[in-house]
Amino acid sequence: MELNLDVFTAFPELESRRLFLRELQDSDADAIQAMRSSKAVNRFIARNDTITSEEAQNLTEKSRQAFENRTGIAWAGVRKGTDAFIGACGFNRIDFQNLRAEIGGEMSSDFWGRKLAIEAVAAIVAFGFQELGLHSVEARLDPANRSAIALLESLGFVKEAHFREYVYFRDAFRDLVVYTCHRSESQAP
Repeated sequence: MELNLDVFTAFPELESRRLFLRELQDSDADAIQAMRSSKAVNRFIARNDTITSEEAQNLTEKSRQAFENRTGIAWAGVRKGTDAFIGACGFNRIDFQNLRAEIGGEMSSDFWGRKLAIEAVAAIVAFGFQELGLHSVEARLDPANRSAIALLESLGFVKEAHFREYVYFRDAFRDLVVYTCHRSESQAP
């Protein structure tokens, strides 16, 4: 078995009921900077609370390079009809040998509570299984991030590991959990 490399011919655009998922663009940099400079968004992510405009621009370029190098796929989520950037989500790492990918993402707090994240993640997981040919998708996150865990569990992800004091950030150790969904268990449409 092997992954379908044809998906890397042209960037795969996805849709859900309310969202359009497209490639990150340079014009997204300001929205990315605002989102990644939010203490609320960064609450469960071990990274600095602010980024510069240049760093945000570098993220868009890094995501394009990851797609070109077939190491990852990052989508920008935008509201249909408004083109409002709501966040980014995708496969941060693709393990070709084991037909596995790590999913990760973030959403501007302006759009929380509308169940938009589940639409985006469901579309990306379905793409991973149906088009890319993945066997499994994993997510690594802070165990205190109950909203993200509930989202993952609703799509068929199960907790596979809990690493105690795994991440060292801001002079403290934090736990890390791994949730995984296998193609046969997925609840993504």
